[in-house]
Amino acid sequence: MKEIIANSLQKALSYTAYRALVRNLLAEGKATGPEQSEDLTNYSRLNDRRMKRLDKTIKISEEALLEFQKLKQPQTWLVLAEGWCGDAAQNIPVLNKIAEATAHIDLKIVLRDEHLALMNLFLTNGSSSIPKLIALDKDNNVLDSWGPRPTTATKMVADYKEKNAALDLAFKEDLHVWYHKDKGKSVQEDMVNLVLKGSA
Repeated sequence: MKEIIANSLQKALSYTAYRALVRNLLAEGKATGPEQSEDLTNYSRLNDRRMKRLDKTIKISEEALLEFQKLKQPQTWLVLAEGWCGDAAQNIPVLNKIAEATAHIDLKIVLRDEHLALMNLFLTNGSSSIPKLIALDKDNNVLDSWGPRPTTATKMVADYKEKNAALDLAFKEDLHVWYHKDKGKSVQEDMVNLVLKGSA
């Protein structure tokens, strides 16, 4: 596991570099990942706009900041993502704001489909769901993992699947409405819990 994590960290991107990669690919009419389709490119374009908006509007609460500032040991948050993933677009800008506001958190991003060995170590119910955050200490030991969605959204998905077997377009639209209203608060709460656990 340590070797896989170390290899991924060598190829990891900063948030700024990740955003630039997605934009540059879109300029060529492409999405991230080996699979290319009009749908994936359209999702990527929509997500690029979402992330641009969230970069401007997301605010980290004073309560959350106080908790993050209690962190005394450095952590790397290694996140698996893809530009076409709606949940990644909603959550990663919040993670970036937290990392920017916290001296001891370093956010790094890798593309899932280029790092399948890493993804396979952190499956969600057997599935390669993203975004997936892996919190590492200064020696790259795994402290915890999180994703692909905040706790509240995870419950919404589980409840809907229980009643309807699968997620349909209407639910996915409702989920993005929820993200919009939540304004990153649920991610912040989850990250406070993750940081407190990792520094305990």
